[in-house]
Amino acid sequence: MALTWFIRRPEPVEAPAPDPWPETGETWTPEGVTVIERYYNLGHAVVLVYRSTGYHVVACLGCHHQTTRRTSTYGTLLTLEQAAELANTHAARCRALPREIPARPDEATAREQLRTLVHGLRNRDENVSLYLFHLDLHRLVLQRTNEWITAELMRLADAEPEVLKVSVNEWGTNFRLQRLPES
Repeated sequence: MALTWFIRRPEPVEAPAPDPWPETGETWTPEGVTVIERYYNLGHAVVLVYRSTGYHVVACLGCHHQTTRRTSTYGTLLTLEQAAELANTHAARCRALPREIPARPDEATAREQLRTLVHGLRNRDENVSLYLFHLDLHRLVLQRTNEWITAELMRLADAEPEVLKVSVNEWGTNFRLQRLPES
């Protein structure tokens, strides 16, 4: 009996709940996106660093600034360190006021948004490969997983083969945007 007084047994520990955002009092984790860091700009809007397909995105929820690259048109995709640096630089300059957290769209709306994005990415000169990272900038609007997006792209390819072609090989699923028709 005396030995049981000296045995230490740890109390069961539950996983901590995520901290709510101070400005909204709620937690927000959009589906298909892993939020890694949050910065506050001069107007207290949130600047996010998130990852969805292995690359990092910087997105301001105040002024809607978003980037996946170091330069505006060309350049390498962002590493975490580069994304953190860009987010911090943007937060230090941006004066946008906070906006509401984007609501998750329903299935029909998300499907139409994806369809619109795919149509907008088409090129007049040539067929272009479509990769999931091309949609990373739009993840806060879509708020869907890679699996959902892949399934919807396959559905779109069946419905509109003049817009999108799909092929499956030993390396995975490939999507090809068909060039715009001659006018």
